[in-house]
Amino acid sequence: MIDARHLQDVATLSDAIEAELRAQSLWETAPPSPRALSSPLPFCCDTLRFTQWLQWICLPRTRALVDAGGPLPAHSAIRPMAEEALRGCDWDTDVLLSLIGRFDQAIDRA
Repeated sequence: MIDARHLQDVATLSDAIEAELRAQSLWETAPPSPRALSSPLPFCCDTLRFTQWLQWICLPRTRALVDAGGPLPAHSAIRPMAEEALRGCDWDTDVLLSLIGRFDQAIDRA
C-alpha cells in the first residue's frame, strides 16, 4: 500500500511544476492534437516540446495515479531528459529542473 504522505508529496511537486510552467508563461490553453499526444516515442519527443509533454501527459497521468491512491511507477528519471530538452532555453530553467529532480526522487521513494 502506498503511504498517503508520499502521494501528497508527489501531488505537491506536480502542482509546483505546473506553477513554474505557468510562471514562465509555458502553460498552454489548447491541447496538442490527438496524434501529437499519441506518439509512441519516450516523452513524445517527435511531436511535443518537453514542456508540453509535462503539461499534457506527465502531470495528468501522475495526478490520476495519485487520485486513485497509486501505485506510482517504481522509478522516475525525467531530469536527464529535462536537462537535455531545456538546454539553451532563453528563460531560467533552474527552478523547473530542481522541481523535476525532486519529483524523480519522490517517485523513487515509493
